Amino acid sequence: MNWPKNPFTLTHAGHNTIASMEGIRGFAVFLVFLVHYTTLAKPWINQDSLTFTASKYLFCIGHTGVDLFFVLSGFLIYGMLIKKRKPFLTYAKRRIQRIYPTFTVVFIIYLFLSAVFPSESKIPHGLLPGAIYIAQNYLLIPGLFDIQPIITVAWSLSYEFFYYFITPLIIFCLNLRSWPSKLRITLFLLLSVLFFFYFSRYSGHVRLLMFVSGILLYETVSYHPPKKNFCFGIPALFLAIGWVAMVEYLNINDYWRYPIIFVFFYIFCLDCFSQPNFSARMFSLNPIRWLGNMSYSYYLLHGLGLKFIFLILKYAYPPLSQHTWLFWVFLPLSFCLTLIPTTLLFVFVEKPYSLNTK
Repeated sequence: MNWPKNPFTLTHAGHNTIASMEGIRGFAVFLVFLVHYTTLAKPWINQDSLTFTASKYLFCIGHTGVDLFFVLSGFLIYGMLIKKRKPFLTYAKRRIQRIYPTFTVVFIIYLFLSAVFPSESKIPHGLLPGAIYIAQNYLLIPGLFDIQPIITVAWSLSYEFFYYFITPLIIFCLNLRSWPSKLRITLFLLLSVLFFFYFSRYSGHVRLLMFVSGILLYETVSYHPPKKNFCFGIPALFLAIGWVAMVEYLNINDYWRYPIIFVFFYIFCLDCFSQPNFSARMFSLNPIRWLGNMSYSYYLLHGLGLKFIFLILKYAYPPLSQHTWLFWVFLPLSFCLTLIPTTLLFVFVEKPYSLNTK
């Protein structure tokens, strides 16, 4: 297979390209990278150092990357379905095609490594328990159910598939296409308040509400766009990140970060999608857009790449607290190195089998 001239550019047949959305995906996947990097780098950091404190906050902030992905998915999938009726089987086939080719390749890699390195394997002993566990993982059940995923980040795909299939059901049962936009916004706002109140009392899958933030975002951008350039996007992003750090610093119940980022991520994306302003231009730069276009491949495979990097590092620099400086030196280096296998996965699997559809 010949290497394409520009493998990172995409064309979207089903919707208009929003350049800043591609960049926001790149930013989101970098946040996820921070979660796994800080986790693996922890043994090298002196626990009394400022670096250790900074790594704690980077870890917490990094978790919002998945929430930002959910907002974008909420926007795209709802927008695709509310504009016009689609045959459900055609829609379901496309969603499966978008997720499974890349996931299957990475899943096979993990199964192979589990067999080669049994001490690292999560698969239970015994033919039947092992087969059931593998089937549960391949069907993307971990996440919504209390099952440890083989691929650590794959729990979020369970949330994605739940949203993929519950959304057309809601639109069909309520006949939402016939509703005026303001009434749909009222409905989803009321549902958000109701479920945030419910999850404040009963622990559950509160992160599913980030999809609703994306739904409200689509309704606003499509039918009620801001008439003036309010330039609140970057401040809203910093406020979201700052609030997550504050929740960690004050040791507040982790639930309380979600209602705040629900609002601030909505404002951030609204600013980027509605106006050709600084926020939109910043997240439309080619490098971050290219990362965003390959973000799914990067999301699935970067953890494995990081683990290999730290395995090599362990022999060169045993994990001792006096090697705190390595945290900052290896952060950009590790990120660049993880781009190599994830780019290959994107170019040779995700793009031809999930994105270049006819």
